[in-house]
Amino acid sequence: MNARRRFLSAAAIGGAALAAGPLLAQSTVPGSLLPTRGSVRPGPLPGNAPRAGGRFRPPTRLGLGGVAIGNGFAPSTDLQSEQTLEAAYAAGVRYFDTSPWYGLGLSERRFGHFLHNHAPGDYVLSTKVGRLLTATHTPPKTSWKDPSPFDYRYDYSAAGVRRSIEDSLQRLGVSQIDIVFVHDLAPSNGDIGERWPEYFEQAAKGAFPELTKMREEGLIKAWGMGVNDPEPALRCVAEADPDIFLLACQYSLLDHERALQQTFPRLAERGISVVVGSPLLAGYLVGRDRYLYSGSVPDWAPDKRRRVQAVCERHGVDLRTASLQFAIAPEVVAAAIPGARTAEQARANVASMGVAIPADFWAELRHEKLIAADAPVPAAS
Repeated sequence: MNARRRFLSAAAIGGAALAAGPLLAQSTVPGSLLPTRGSVRPGPLPGNAPRAGGRFRPPTRLGLGGVAIGNGFAPSTDLQSEQTLEAAYAAGVRYFDTSPWYGLGLSERRFGHFLHNHAPGDYVLSTKVGRLLTATHTPPKTSWKDPSPFDYRYDYSAAGVRRSIEDSLQRLGVSQIDIVFVHDLAPSNGDIGERWPEYFEQAAKGAFPELTKMREEGLIKAWGMGVNDPEPALRCVAEADPDIFLLACQYSLLDHERALQQTFPRLAERGISVVVGSPLLAGYLVGRDRYLYSGSVPDWAPDKRRRVQAVCERHGVDLRTASLQFAIAPEVVAAAIPGARTAEQARANVASMGVAIPADFWAELRHEKLIAADAPVPAAS
């Protein structure tokens, strides 16, 4: 199936794709879907053109994140995960992100079970380092639902990075990993909290130069940090030579000014690109009663979401579509990686990339001060 037909098929199935219906999925049932609204323009997923002498970027600007497939928030079955990955791939997604942390190895195992059937050059895969897993009869208490039977320990040393990548390759059952992110080395990680500078020093002496060496050896194509706070990312830029950062919880339709004004310009100066993690705020922008991963919704968020949703209603756009297109609009952004628990959600994310959002929609958001005055938005079509 060619890219055009594949994309149209995804749009047509994207969860009652262009049907009217509730604008926010108020149900808390895992896997419920926000219907796609608006007219779809046919074509392949937006991509990143190769840059002569530039740092590596994934091919598609919409990827698939691996939290839900690692049993984040609710358990999923192996079959459901396989169907989700198959739907994303069939719809044109070619960038997949996972981590040893997600489900304590479960997400990597499920991603690998699907991806090992495809040639490595046909997709881009990123995973993470910083935690090493060891088998145990008593897994630690974590937020993961029904995780694999592993314990974990932090290790940002050079040897720890090599061991982590070898372990990931074993779990995945694939021949290569394209992008490696140094994971959760940030103050918001409750495990390390205020001690994050100590771990950063270990990474600066171990993980960072080792990943640079692996890139130079051709074992990986790019590396960076995968963090939920800007401080460690900016410090890494000052001390090392990263290529691409996974910045989760930092750039979304509801909350983006700090990243736009402070983080993105610093990275762009070095030619470093960004993968936007949690572009839907872990479900809040599709109607879930959770905001990111803390479990608590900020006081300001419900009113702002309600006001943005009212603008969506006036212009015939769904909030997921607006949020995903907003997330990939900045030039520094290489991809956004929403998660998906079901095949229908994966198709709906792809369908959102093909909706023609009217320029008046973005103009009204600016006028109502719901997005920053200088926030990039998709070009009118």
